[in-house]
Amino acid sequence: MSAYSNVLVVLDPAAEYQKALNRALQLARLQPCRLTVFLTVYDFSYEMTTMLSGTERESMRQAVISDREQWIKQLLTEANATDLDTHILVVWHNRPFEAIVHTAIEQNIDFIIKGTHDHDVLKSMIFTPTDWHILRKCPCPVLLIKEYEWPTRRNIIAAIHAGSEQEHHSALDQRIIAKALQMAKLLDAKVHLVNAFPGTPVNIAIEIPEFNAQEYSLSMKQHHIDAVAKLANQYDIPAAQCHVIEGMPEDIIPNIVNEYDALMVVIGTIGRTGFSAAIIGNTAEHVIDQLDCDVLAVKPADFVSPLQKS
Repeated sequence: MSAYSNVLVVLDPAAEYQKALNRALQLARLQPCRLTVFLTVYDFSYEMTTMLSGTERESMRQAVISDREQWIKQLLTEANATDLDTHILVVWHNRPFEAIVHTAIEQNIDFIIKGTHDHDVLKSMIFTPTDWHILRKCPCPVLLIKEYEWPTRRNIIAAIHAGSEQEHHSALDQRIIAKALQMAKLLDAKVHLVNAFPGTPVNIAIEIPEFNAQEYSLSMKQHHIDAVAKLANQYDIPAAQCHVIEGMPEDIIPNIVNEYDALMVVIGTIGRTGFSAAIIGNTAEHVIDQLDCDVLAVKPADFVSPLQKS
């Protein structure tokens, strides 16, 4: 059975080179899957043309959609993708992320591939880009890709939160590792488990003189080492591919990616929304812009999208 059988490929209407499509075709040639090549289009001026009737405006929208469908057909022809199971879907929508998430839900998509780029940090926190909306609201795994080709025989980083006693963290770690191993099998890659853990709180050391910060730090590290080792044994991942490091994930993970020349990071995202997301953001979001590799974001199994129709 294929790791991913129903894939949604999100095109960039402004890009000349469609890296998401290129990556999706590479995936389809590695394993059988259905590719839905997806594009949202919208022109506000078409909605404001009062001189035209509703029927005429609809006709103009359909003309734009048909033109983009022909453009996608040409892309697929140029990519020699006629032998693959591809389907084209162009949607008129002024909020691309909503169209993407609704399509994923309605068509039972199990994997989304989308190109990404660097975001200005301040704007990412105040004006949430489409990428962040999809990460927070889409129930299926989302692969955000960078520029380069997908090499084989490299490393995949599974960013886990072992050591937590909370059940949802443990379950999400299992999903992260499973997805990482699926991709590793396709790409003949090795999976490395990376677990960052927080250092000793400075205020405790100051407020409680008898507090032994060094002993606390060693105890905390051993706790996480044991938790990671337990997960590694469960999935037959060698100890040499397990990394437990004190620090923040947004600092530790990019360093490991660079050290091991990783082609992908698999990370969990809980889908925080609203004010807390705008101010704090998810760990995944803090990490993504720091990386020069693909990022596969995985949701908890029981995640329900806020866009899910009741």
